[in-house]
Amino acid sequence: MAFGAESMVAPLRTVLVKPPGPVFARAYDEPAHGFLHPVDLDVARRQHDALCQILVALGVTVHVLEAETESPDLVYVFDPLLVSDQGAIVLRPGKPTRRGEASVLERWAAEHAIPIAGRIHEPATAEGGDTFWLRPGVCCIGRSLRTNAAGAQQLVALVGGDAHVFDLPYHHGPGELIHLLSVISPVAEDAAAVFLPLLPAGLHELLQDEGVDLIPVPDEELPTLGCNILAVRPGVLVVAEGNPVIRRALERRGYEVHAFPATEIGVNGGGGPTCLTRPILRETDRPAG
Repeated sequence: MAFGAESMVAPLRTVLVKPPGPVFARAYDEPAHGFLHPVDLDVARRQHDALCQILVALGVTVHVLEAETESPDLVYVFDPLLVSDQGAIVLRPGKPTRRGEASVLERWAAEHAIPIAGRIHEPATAEGGDTFWLRPGVCCIGRSLRTNAAGAQQLVALVGGDAHVFDLPYHHGPGELIHLLSVISPVAEDAAAVFLPLLPAGLHELLQDEGVDLIPVPDEELPTLGCNILAVRPGVLVVAEGNPVIRRALERRGYEVHAFPATEIGVNGGGGPTCLTRPILRETDRPAG
């Protein structure tokens, strides 16, 4: 399988998803998972299918992870694995209930001939939601309640190239976790949707230096995943329904926006279209693996 996804906006060719299953249906029963209300599995499955249908219609090859663990958060496949041009980097989630997920993703990568470029080792923790590529070879890493200092340091060494680490605020604590990608979503090479009140000052400075157009997400759309946007290619975006302000702001800039219902599959568990997808291959100027 060709691989390499050192971009958040380059044309998305191959992606991995995990449909919600029986464990997801029981997520609310265990408070440690942090779901907001009891899960309607049928609705969650329809919403996940709607996301996949958008991706297929936009020309993306969608691979389905046929696995189930004790973690309902496995549907948020962005977090346990990072895919660089050198191969898969196996992460170590900081959320204790997610610790078994990384081995499942590692097995999937091995079965699909994607080499393992590295692993995050204990006591370090790191989650994919605390990483994004500003451009190929330039990785931004958030030190958060899920990615600790040791994890950030190990990631810097593993991704190589130019890596920047930014501290994220405690905000409302683990119950309303803030990942780096909770406050920024690149939508084109020179533009990003951002939640400015929680954006690290150092990252704001870097984005300004890079000439990135910052499109603000309003306070009321942060809980409904308004800042969690998946770029299928520059300016062609997938968003969660129910965020009209940021959607209008994107469309005014000429972007093509596709929305899917995410109340059950996304808002309930706290993961939007980016979290629900693990890019395997994006078409950049670099040769694919």
